[in-house]
Amino acid sequence: MIGMHFGAFLTLLIVSVIGAGVVHYGFRYRFVEGIDGFLGKWIVSWVAAWVASPVMGYWFGNVKIANVYLIPALLGAFAGAFMTTLVFKALAKASVTRMEATGVTPVSTHETKETRAA
Repeated sequence: MIGMHFGAFLTLLIVSVIGAGVVHYGFRYRFVEGIDGFLGKWIVSWVAAWVASPVMGYWFGNVKIANVYLIPALLGAFAGAFMTTLVFKALAKASVTRMEATGVTPVSTHETKETRAA
């Protein structure tokens, strides 16, 4: 399935938009706000939806569009979008924990006038 027809590509594109959109805008599970966070999830969701059928299996043969099995593709898209945010949140937390353990103070991007003056 490395070389795919345009119909399969378009089906995966739509499935991945649904997966990334539900996780980013529906559940509001985000690491990066805005459209760039959504686009990152969309890319990972497309790859996850593409790989899902060979990995999970070919379920429900009658729910298939352009040789893409929709149930595994949707599950893969949701999992890909969720795991993208989960991995980056875990890395950020581990980074802050490591910085606190070594005595380095994390820099906040939300400085106020009072904190800059002090």
